[in-house]
Amino acid sequence: MRFDIVTIFPELFSDFTKQSLIARAIKKKLISIKAYDLRKWTHDRHKTVDDRPYGGGAGMILKTQPIYDAVRFLKNKKLRIKKNKTRVLLLSAKGKQFTQKDAYRLSEYNQLILISGRYEGVDERVADYIADEEISIGPYVVFGGEIPSMLVIEAVSRLVPGVIANEESLKEESFSNNSCSLMREYPQYTRPEVFVLGKKRLPVPSVLLSGNHKEIEKWRKKQTKTSKR
Repeated sequence: MRFDIVTIFPELFSDFTKQSLIARAIKKKLISIKAYDLRKWTHDRHKTVDDRPYGGGAGMILKTQPIYDAVRFLKNKKLRIKKNKTRVLLLSAKGKQFTQKDAYRLSEYNQLILISGRYEGVDERVADYIADEEISIGPYVVFGGEIPSMLVIEAVSRLVPGVIANEESLKEESFSNNSCSLMREYPQYTRPEVFVLGKKRLPVPSVLLSGNHKEIEKWRKKQTKTSKR
């Protein structure tokens, strides 16, 4: 799977692509991640990507033209992406909240183009005519779309076959249900058997030490709660 990020801060993705499972997946050519500087598609000597909002208001708005040209370039046939296997995402505070169900759905594509907004927002014509969908990572506002883009990349890439060595673990973790009922993962413990916190002794639940796998499974199911969003 290919992730292409349109941003004015491509350097933010440099360390991200060199860490842990992401770096390993890139090395194994299971995924590719490349950040593109939006200023590359400007046509003035100052490389202007933003302008004042019509009607007045605080802040600056990212312009439509450079984003359009960037997305058109990344959809180029030379990249050999099958038709209808590319999805363009606009990361925005006013978008639909991203869920695990979305991660599963997006993992079926060959290419995701992520438009990382900045400043006071993005010209609405990008959401209406260039992006396929507008995504928010939660009911709060951050400085820009770069960290939200990283979050989407992590959530989607770990569902690409081969990225997680033990794919069975995907079935047991929180929010793993593809139908996206919210499933809380059961509690996990490791050594020591008893942790002393001040005057308190905090033991591991005895059932997990019993060796009785039937009772352990029953306990885990009891600890897991599901609820519909």
